[in-house]
Amino acid sequence: MTTRVVQDPSDGFRFLPHLQTQPPDLRVSFDVLGGGRIRARMSGASVPALQGTEHKADLSVRPDEVHGAAARLCARWKERFVDFQPVDDRGRTLLDRRRPYATVADLSAEPEDELRRAVADLVRSGESLLFDTLLRGEDARTEMFRSYLRSALSQEGLRVRFDSDLHLPWPMLCTTDDSPATSATLDGLFSCFLGHRHQIEHTGEAYAWIGPSRTPPQPPTVSLNHDVRVGRATRADEVAKALTEGTRCVVRTTYEELVRDFADPDLNEQLTYFWCHGEFIGNVPEPHVLVVRLTDGTAFDGHTVRELRARHRHSCFRPLVLLNACHAGVSGASADRSFLGRMLIEHGAQGVLGPHIAMPQAFAAEYALEFVTRYLRREATAGRIAHELARHFAARYRNPLGFAYGLHGGMDARLNQTSGSEA
Repeated sequence: MTTRVVQDPSDGFRFLPHLQTQPPDLRVSFDVLGGGRIRARMSGASVPALQGTEHKADLSVRPDEVHGAAARLCARWKERFVDFQPVDDRGRTLLDRRRPYATVADLSAEPEDELRRAVADLVRSGESLLFDTLLRGEDARTEMFRSYLRSALSQEGLRVRFDSDLHLPWPMLCTTDDSPATSATLDGLFSCFLGHRHQIEHTGEAYAWIGPSRTPPQPPTVSLNHDVRVGRATRADEVAKALTEGTRCVVRTTYEELVRDFADPDLNEQLTYFWCHGEFIGNVPEPHVLVVRLTDGTAFDGHTVRELRARHRHSCFRPLVLLNACHAGVSGASADRSFLGRMLIEHGAQGVLGPHIAMPQAFAAEYALEFVTRYLRREATAGRIAHELARHFAARYRNPLGFAYGLHGGMDARLNQTSGSEA
């Protein structure tokens, strides 16, 4: 008999992609309320359930102060680590060691005492931002919240979601157990970073993308969006080659190519990789926003994404975006570091992975090569790969810069190989 469907209110259950992943082990929310108040909430299997109530506290700190402290932390990483310059007993620059932490990715040959002192400073700043600035307060509710959160974050291997109106460099924040071993060894210091302990993602959008599920193309489509002049002395060429293995790779080097393809309603990429410079631009009193520039130097930002993708709300554009764009310049609270990522996610991206600081090109290329290779091999989710790489570079290369990469959404994103019959 011939069947005709006259009503399908569920639309074939296709518009429920947000129900397809398991909940995180720990979810911490920081909501900015009227008057600049911040309300903190916490839930998940890693914290005890409370009878008749919930983990909640109204904090005494204000958003501007938190953003300022976060900008200071990022600047401190650049000053104390990336730009670290050894000198001799007379204070003269050692010509054979010019910015040793920025010129190579592997720091295993560097003096460990120097590394330990630099990393100890970053740990102290990262813990202070989390517990002495964001969660400071002597009232009973704040003290309880702080205690429960510290206990949860002191565990290992959790899937943590910071669902927050405050965009902070969460993997760079720290928690310590005050043991002598932690302060005495470099490995002990590395273990203090939240990015070493857990898989972490930042979210904040409500129903960021709800649309029909699509069968991914085979082979998967990826793109390389780059400034050809960046990173010539690094492993950038190997990253470009890795992107072509078993994929259909689209290469873009100009703003016009980006605009042409982002305006296409049928744009369907599984991995979108940016390798270029970035900077913050804007006018007072509006916040400065991150823009990226390819070879032609024309600025591409979140506003451009909105202009091109707003009319394609339910398209098949669902990539993971690796935004390997170094940025410098504005470092204060007036810089909206998350706007480009928010716009990409709002208009389809599963998540955006990128550095919170101005990343040295040598390390950025090494990181991208490892991530792209593992992701295209379908080894794990983006969150697990980012977590493994942070620990990998710390253990093997003695380099903490892997903790400076953060996921904006996308912790559970992965490259699935789905045939038409399976779909």
